Amino acid sequence: MKDIAERASVTKGTIYLYFESKEAVFKSLVRESIGGQIERITRTFAAFEGNASDLLRFALTTINSFLQTSDRVVLPKIFLADAGNFPELVRFYREEVIERGLGAMSGVIARGIARGEFREVNTEHAARLCIAPILLSVVWRTTFAATDPEPFDYDGFLQTHLDTLLRGLAKT
Repeated sequence: MKDIAERASVTKGTIYLYFESKEAVFKSLVRESIGGQIERITRTFAAFEGNASDLLRFALTTINSFLQTSDRVVLPKIFLADAGNFPELVRFYREEVIERGLGAMSGVIARGIARGEFREVNTEHAARLCIAPILLSVVWRTTFAATDPEPFDYDGFLQTHLDTLLRGLAKT
């Protein structure tokens, strides 16, 4: 709270005039920052007229770029570390971020299946497979990157993942 107050150039007590608790501040931060990103991506998905492979490439590249440049990349790490201490916040984050994001990704996979671009797969599992390397990149950036002898190639890693994923989804 002290850091937030300093960045906002207000006293710590002033924050509580607008938010009832630390948890409320956190929820607002998630809704405004990450929730907004998910909303934009979801609208883009709905308007996208190309094939599902191109949409998956666009989606994962966009998410990857955001997480490489945003300071919000620490949020998943915080949840992993403190999940047992803040079950209500974990539930909130799951509903607001994870479920919405996985739902959007499942929709892209289902779209590809319906159009005959992808083979029949469990869309929920495939959505998690789409995101798993992104999460590894988040953990890597927030935990291990400082000790890398050479910078990790996040973009190359994502491209390798996309090539492998799309070949696995392709209808043979």
